[in-house]
Amino acid sequence: MYKGIALLGVFFLFFIGMPFQTKAQYTINNIRIEGNVKTKPTIILRELPYAVGSNIPTDSLSILNTLAQQQIFNTSLFNDVLIATAFIDSAHIDIQIKVSERWYFFPLPYFRWVDRNFNEWWSAQNHSLDRVNYGMTLKQANATGNNDKLTVGLITGYSQQSVLRYQFPYLDKKMHFGMGMGWQYFAQKEMNTATRFDKQVFTKTRSNIQNGYRANVNLLYRPNLFERHSLQIGFGKLEISDTGLLAQPKYLPNYAKSFSYVDMSLAFSKLRFDYNAYPTQGNSNEFSIYHRFSGGNNLTSFQLRSIVAHKISPSAFLYFENNTQAKILSNRNYIDSRVMGYGTMQMNGLEYYVIDGNVGSFIKAEVHHKLGSFTLPKKIGIGMIDKINKNLPVMKYNFWLKAFTNLGYVYSERPTNASKLSNTLLRTAGIGLDIIGIYDLVIKIDYSMNQLGDKGVYLRGGINF
Repeated sequence: MYKGIALLGVFFLFFIGMPFQTKAQYTINNIRIEGNVKTKPTIILRELPYAVGSNIPTDSLSILNTLAQQQIFNTSLFNDVLIATAFIDSAHIDIQIKVSERWYFFPLPYFRWVDRNFNEWWSAQNHSLDRVNYGMTLKQANATGNNDKLTVGLITGYSQQSVLRYQFPYLDKKMHFGMGMGWQYFAQKEMNTATRFDKQVFTKTRSNIQNGYRANVNLLYRPNLFERHSLQIGFGKLEISDTGLLAQPKYLPNYAKSFSYVDMSLAFSKLRFDYNAYPTQGNSNEFSIYHRFSGGNNLTSFQLRSIVAHKISPSAFLYFENNTQAKILSNRNYIDSRVMGYGTMQMNGLEYYVIDGNVGSFIKAEVHHKLGSFTLPKKIGIGMIDKINKNLPVMKYNFWLKAFTNLGYVYSERPTNASKLSNTLLRTAGIGLDIIGIYDLVIKIDYSMNQLGDKGVYLRGGINF
């Protein structure tokens, strides 16, 4: 009898103990990096979800390697990232990382329309060269190998600008804190002085109608792979001419011609995408609060943006976005009332419209299907030409077909009779073709329509240098 009880106890302890057995693990013995000619190894190691000495469950290794590849590629420092595992024995592994660096220095001729988007400049403004900025910008990404960015620009044309920016991502050994600074001066002979029928109205003069400057310094905090916090403090000044004041007396607070300010912004973001420039899987949440100190003309604004991308098959995904902005207006001047149609507050199908108000919000729903990809073959040359061709990155382009719909709303406590779009439901829909290439190139060609009956083809996008 006692033997039976003892045997039963053994079986009981065996089955009870099974859930507490330790899962099989690999210990990372070494991490080897190849191809980083300029980039410091610490910049790459910072993006990894593991380190030398980490113990990784065997069933998580593939997932963590994929995450590491995505994180490294999303630094925008490399054309290609490959991660492989070398098995030392049943319990120890090496991680092998091979990267191909991008070109980091771009002395580029600058040519860009000043309007809110390409369609506004091309159609509404008749692609006038008078509404173009041109000049030279010197962009040095990865300036010291630490993923720091330097931009110097001298621009003329529609406006005269001088720009200087520098961003250093990490100051401490743990690579949690970074900082940056910037300066910009501008002067231009035309300015947006009103909104009529939900479209911008401009006033142009022979001499400068407005000028100003802005300087800022920011502090960054990145506690982990996905979260980022920032604090920015800036100061600036904006002046308009007598003609500008006559065209829009309420352009600046208190009917003034000159306006100085100090401002501060706090921002938080949590991004986890497979590819930041064109996410097909993952999600993000971004929140920012801005406050301007300017005597009795303070301004406070909030913005919340959320994105979800969800794969439904290897060649298809769903995309959802919500973007909301709210402003507390102590002084109802013109430049503080801009909401929809500016910055990230852009709805497909309303490219030619802007809506002023206090609060704006929209949601996007899209379904994407991959049509295929195309790789541009490299041409074989002789001598120096052949060397240049070998150093050029592989030109691969992916093509995605999509269908989309947008719903939005802008609340204005003081709507004008000329506005058809404020305080009403905004509705757009359409189809499009997205082209994705190297250096985070994203070109979007959309055919869309809105509730006003407007239909048309719209072009958006650009490249990340």
